[in-house]
Amino acid sequence: MKKLVSLSAVISLISCAVNAQTFVLTDTEKGIEQGNWQTDSQKLNIAGPRFSLQQQVLRGGKQEGTKVLTLTSSGLTITLSPTRGMDILHVEGFDARLGWDSPVTEVVNPAYINLESRNGLGWLDGFNEMMVRCGYEWTGHPGVENGTLYTLHGRAGNTPASKVVVDIADAAPHEIRIRGLLKENTFKKSNLETWTELRYTPGSPTFSIHDRVTNRADYPRDYQIIYHSNFGKPLLEEGAVFSAPIKQISPFNDYARAGLKNWATYQGPTKGFDEMVFNIEPYADAQGKTLAMLHNRRGDRGVAIGFDTRQLPLLTLWKNTDTERQGYVTGIEPGTNYAYPVKIEREQGRIKQLQPGQSTDFDLSYTLLKDAEQVGEYQKKIKALQGDQSPKLVETPIAVE
Repeated sequence: MKKLVSLSAVISLISCAVNAQTFVLTDTEKGIEQGNWQTDSQKLNIAGPRFSLQQQVLRGGKQEGTKVLTLTSSGLTITLSPTRGMDILHVEGFDARLGWDSPVTEVVNPAYINLESRNGLGWLDGFNEMMVRCGYEWTGHPGVENGTLYTLHGRAGNTPASKVVVDIADAAPHEIRIRGLLKENTFKKSNLETWTELRYTPGSPTFSIHDRVTNRADYPRDYQIIYHSNFGKPLLEEGAVFSAPIKQISPFNDYARAGLKNWATYQGPTKGFDEMVFNIEPYADAQGKTLAMLHNRRGDRGVAIGFDTRQLPLLTLWKNTDTERQGYVTGIEPGTNYAYPVKIEREQGRIKQLQPGQSTDFDLSYTLLKDAEQVGEYQKKIKALQGDQSPKLVETPIAVE
């Protein structure tokens, strides 16, 4: 949902939260860079579930200079990288993990990535996150439009944050907010700025994302976003199940057509399996809220993603059940569009625009489901959203790359 944000609202967004302790870890305008840094609830004299925050600057190899920020609590341990678009590397807790095992084992500094290599597939040289922002100027598969090469999944995930701020609420339940400013600014082209925000209450199985994209240019500017959320073992295994309230589902290409009838289930690691992608239109409640879920074969561990279809109307399901060394992973990806190249997305009317000074918000939640009872609870929620309507299976891809 688009909003025209006043100057006072922007100042409020980036200023200290009320009744909070604030730590500025990075501010390029003021020359602040904390580097290695840490604090914890005991040092801050905060009662309740214990937590700690630590930022570490990595050394050696292609991760030289990369910053990793880890929030540890009695509930979840959330690790993200301010150097890599404030994206979430992995989440652990309640004897489970959200994330996957990529052949890319380092947290690669974007300085070592050429997005245009391999005909626009250079983004893959750093891909190993649990959640990576694909956008915001463009997203999807690489392609050429009007002589311009649009590389795979945009630039946000390889953009170091210009500002990083941590707010810790003084009042119980002591919510922690980690905010980062991403700038996609190019002379004569994009001038998008995104305040990313992760919110977490210590001890909870849920964390949330609240991002605001603003067009700082004096001209209208395109934007696209896909929240590429990726899961491997232990949730992904033979017999694992994906579920969502689906209005319509179609294969991304001809290869995926063979897997359309089995879209809800997964096979084990399979050599020679190419990726299968499916385009989904989800159902939502009266307020536009919907859910998607992945759970393991036994149904006693899982992850649920909540999002707002007024902001993120579409959902992409990526099934990459190749060998473990190759990257055994599935992606559940709410977005404003599908993963086709810019040219196709424009022709089919899915590219959105922000007017000068205009902003738009994106809100998602991730819940680690720690037992069969929780998995069952979310299954009921999804069934309620689906109602009596059966998913419509469309066998013909809606576009051809």
